[in-house]
Amino acid sequence: MTRYALYVELKARSGKEDALTAFLTGAKPLVDAEPATRAWFGARFDAQTFAIFDAFDDESGRDAHLSGKVAAALIAHAAELLAEAPQIRRADVLADKLPG
Repeated sequence: MTRYALYVELKARSGKEDALTAFLTGAKPLVDAEPATRAWFGARFDAQTFAIFDAFDDESGRDAHLSGKVAAALIAHAAELLAEAPQIRRADVLADKLPG
């Protein structure tokens, strides 16, 4: 069972909504290369509000993801893509349903 998660809310800079969409879509191969990331979702809630949700079996997997390639790329492009700093929330998973 996954025990740890991250919820990262992202607010797109005005006019950068399509670029943030492309960033999240393009991040999937990087996440696929992370064996400790059990589930990963890039989502859009409205014109400017996006989020990343991911889940891990252990805290070391979550920490590895936070220091991985997606996080590094997001930090590198934050000033260009985001209206404000990402809101990163760590969560404990209470229940899950995953394939396999």
